[in-house]
Amino acid sequence: MLLKRPLLTSIGLSLILAGCGEGTVTSARGKLDAIKPIPHRASGPRVEAGLEGVIGADRSGLERQFGAPRLDVREGDALKLQWSGGACILDVYLYPPARGGEPSASYVDARRGDGRDVDKASCVTALKQGK
Repeated sequence: MLLKRPLLTSIGLSLILAGCGEGTVTSARGKLDAIKPIPHRASGPRVEAGLEGVIGADRSGLERQFGAPRLDVREGDALKLQWSGGACILDVYLYPPARGGEPSASYVDARRGDGRDVDKASCVTALKQGK
């Protein structure tokens, strides 16, 4: 009788715990089929407002906008061009595409003569007007 009591207790506890779970088990496969991947659009560099004509431009395109650069520095295959005016100094960094070809502007930095940051789009506008 002593052996039956622990056995009955174990069976009873198992039945009670089994009642705590969900009654029906369903496959998650049907739910996963409904999930669709988000299409990826290939795009160029992200362009800040006001820099649309600068980012992506090649050297000749930049010279048409700002005139001859004041500074022309080549480091490996990268090129830094600089223009300056009363309002600001604009540095434009050009890099060749991965598959080779003409370097194009990928990054712009703008500052005042004392080194303080200036809004890049405002600097571009000021230099175009002062050309």
